[in-house]
Amino acid sequence: MNKNLNVVGPIALGLIVGLSVSSVANASFSFGLWGDVPYAKNSDGAKDGDKMNRLIASMNKENIVFTVFDGDTKDGSSECTDKAIGEDATTLLNKVKVPTVYVLGDNEWTDCHRTNNGGFNNLERLDYLRQTMFADNNSFGQTKMKLTRQGAPGESYSENARWTRGGIVFVGLNIPGSNNNKVNEGECISAKSVRTQVECDADNAEYLARDKANIEFLKQSFELAKKQKAAGIMIVIQADPGFDLTETEAVNERDLPIYNGYTAFLNTLTEETNAFSGQVVLAHGDTHAYKVDKPLTDQMHMIKNFTRVETFGSPGLHWVKVLVDVKNPNVFTFQPMIVPGN
Repeated sequence: MNKNLNVVGPIALGLIVGLSVSSVANASFSFGLWGDVPYAKNSDGAKDGDKMNRLIASMNKENIVFTVFDGDTKDGSSECTDKAIGEDATTLLNKVKVPTVYVLGDNEWTDCHRTNNGGFNNLERLDYLRQTMFADNNSFGQTKMKLTRQGAPGESYSENARWTRGGIVFVGLNIPGSNNNKVNEGECISAKSVRTQVECDADNAEYLARDKANIEFLKQSFELAKKQKAAGIMIVIQADPGFDLTETEAVNERDLPIYNGYTAFLNTLTEETNAFSGQVVLAHGDTHAYKVDKPLTDQMHMIKNFTRVETFGSPGLHWVKVLVDVKNPNVFTFQPMIVPGN
């Protein structure tokens, strides 16, 4: 059995047979990236319903070894009930045949203080998610795989996970939208939110501690990749961290206050990527627009071994198939999987 992918579950035997050849470090394999679905009400006013069935069916018929869901198991205007972010999310992720790794999004906890989200306490929702969605070391999916968690199951930072496959290191980090849960001055009190200043202060303390933990886990993952002489490393988060868009010559989006919660993480990612000989990919969702580009650090200072891939999201219920081939200088090849009917 592949020591990099410990599989358990009802169809484990068949999957183990398929993995035996892939245990060789230079063997190619494919996996899926998806997120920001389903939405009860998306931008065109419709529900995702039947589109979800077609999306799951599309992934389940492909020859992929796992998928990664990069956040937002519900829309940003629905309540953050236990059922919505726990039971319904579990049901969704377990519809996928292969192991599925879940990365948290802002709609599941960061934005739950909003009145249209039910006026929950952000940090209470995060604790609930850790205790229910990350209570063991297994992935989701009809077939499970073992993950290395940063924190003990059910406790702080248990949502951060790492696994390896075929000479590649994979990392999932809790870095959500809404500025990584960082509350800037003047942003706390709002008619659309039930937050108090005391709660905003607690959010900022949480942000600082988690940001530090994320960076520590990121550095450890790069060290592992170097030690194993990995051909590549992929980091999966939910947030669009506001990379500078070359189309807006007069504005550097990275300088906007709404993105300053990602600065320390991106600075570390830049340093680690520059010190790594392999290929580095940052995958994320959040803004629902499929992109593959090289935005670090800007147009004049491109880091050649860094690639960003942004996944689809509602109302465009599609997914990204990633081929990993260490014999390819780029290691990762991205294929947008457009689901018929969606």
